[in-house]
Amino acid sequence: MAIARRACTNIAAICLLLCYSEEVSCEVTTGEATGKFNVSAANAHANAINRGILDPTAKVFNVLQFGAKPGDKEDRHNIDSNHMAFVKAFEAACHHEGKARLVIPRGTFVLGPVTFMGPCNNTPLIVQIQGTIKAITDISEFPGRGEEWVNFQNINGLVVTGGGTFDGQGASCWKYRDTKDDNNAPSQRLPANVQFVEVSNAIVRGITSVNSKGFHYFITGCKNIRLYHLNITAPDESPNTDGIHISQSDVVKIAKSYIGTGDDCVGMIRGSSNVSVKKVTCGPGHGISLGKYDNETDVKGIIVKDCTLVGTQNGLRIKTYEGKSASRASSMIFQDIVMKNVKHPIIIDQFYGGKDKDSIVKINDIQFINITGTSVSKVAVDIACSKHHPCQNVHLSNINLKYSGNDNDQAPFSSSCVNAHVGYHGLQLPPPCR
Repeated sequence: MAIARRACTNIAAICLLLCYSEEVSCEVTTGEATGKFNVSAANAHANAINRGILDPTAKVFNVLQFGAKPGDKEDRHNIDSNHMAFVKAFEAACHHEGKARLVIPRGTFVLGPVTFMGPCNNTPLIVQIQGTIKAITDISEFPGRGEEWVNFQNINGLVVTGGGTFDGQGASCWKYRDTKDDNNAPSQRLPANVQFVEVSNAIVRGITSVNSKGFHYFITGCKNIRLYHLNITAPDESPNTDGIHISQSDVVKIAKSYIGTGDDCVGMIRGSSNVSVKKVTCGPGHGISLGKYDNETDVKGIIVKDCTLVGTQNGLRIKTYEGKSASRASSMIFQDIVMKNVKHPIIIDQFYGGKDKDSIVKINDIQFINITGTSVSKVAVDIACSKHHPCQNVHLSNINLKYSGNDNDQAPFSSSCVNAHVGYHGLQLPPPCR
């Protein structure tokens, strides 16, 4: 029975991986779409723009033509002018009947919170960012949760590319967070650099995000969004600066990117499904995490493959709070991962809110395959599952981790498993739980 179940799981994984392959055009439509979004064509177009090859048939809407003022000083007049120019240029491009390209040219533009609101008449709308967009530092000008710094909302068909930079100037406000309070308290979360909300069929390629106040990219309520060749950085001590934070979204692909922040490189929480993370280098930060909080919908269909984690606090982590409603975190594959001096390479923590708080989230069908490298903690595999709902069908195959921490620590290099049904195949270092 166990062999049949494993075979079925592997077949499903192969199907998902084929769909998520960058070379395959998984054309996806939503209920409101008037046509198909060709992933391959849109990605090729984004790559061409990054190389300076532009479509001469597209109408260009340059923010300078709408009154944008370049400069890196927080001048009130320039900030207001930039907000008006960016919104007007976007609206003109969005409502144009035909191919359109919104251009933020080379230079620095200081900008307060702004929302680019669809729906748009063209699919996809091209946003070419060549310069640096710099956030204002006055946190009182941000309206609070629900609107971040740069917001793309209700757009079906979008390409953001061009080699430009979002600079959140987060150091100006990180100090105002209460380090004693929980990261998820409403008063704690600072504005994300870029939010995509209710966006379908989108590609973000070749963009840099630095020093976000909060998350770098916040993806929520989205369908079929792909992020390639991103560079995401913030100091390792910067609070809650997740690289890419995903919730309530289906079909999200992240590939060929560097992420080094003060929190999760990639975080997937409530309602995240069919997410692929491939060829990402992560570190510093808290690793690649899947979180399941109270009263949240299921997290499922996650593939993390061909990634490297360097000096992170965690490697591959699944965490859940106590919760009041039963839900699931399931169908996850972590494969071909390299760890370099990672503190907790493999961790399932169902006591994230405290050791006396037992989660009722059901975790099942989790695979760790070909995990290699070094751990600075003696317990390299730490699986702590719920007493109410022990983890089911957790499989570790070919785990080859070596200890690289303090030579004076005489504790054995080991695995820890609590309330978990764990299966093993192939090499197991550290030794498996018994």
